[in-house]
Amino acid sequence: MVKEILAISGKPGLYRLLKRGANMLIVETLDATHKRIPAYAADRVVSVADISIYTDDGEDTPLVNVFQSISDKNEGKPVEINHKKASNEDVIAFFKDALPNYDPDRVRISDMRKVIAWYNILANEGISQFVEEEPADEGADENSAEANA
Repeated sequence: MVKEILAISGKPGLYRLLKRGANMLIVETLDATHKRIPAYAADRVVSVADISIYTDDGEDTPLVNVFQSISDKNEGKPVEINHKKASNEDVIAFFKDALPNYDPDRVRISDMRKVIAWYNILANEGISQFVEEEPADEGADENSAEANA
């Protein structure tokens, strides 16, 4: 489901992919208006599932993992912090709680504010599960054990 949620460079907010056209995508805003607009091939469109955050251990953390961390701490509800009006210290403290090992040299405060805003958009849409749980594939384990015997 999160793979269908898109960010479009130069346009605020998040969008849900509805249809693919010849040279464009039809997307719908994830706000109260649910306005449908085209996203053309020249627009930089990226799935939220493909975005990651720099960490200080050299491995980038997928944004959906950060969203899941925030969701777990807030029980799937929107966060109380206002991404526009909160002080930089409050935003940094909030983000450090969600992703303790983020790289402070490469992750800007504006990026942190955008993560908070995007999380609230998704939480207001009722999305609280961001990381897909891997199904327990017990049948495949049994078949592979029988093949090895």
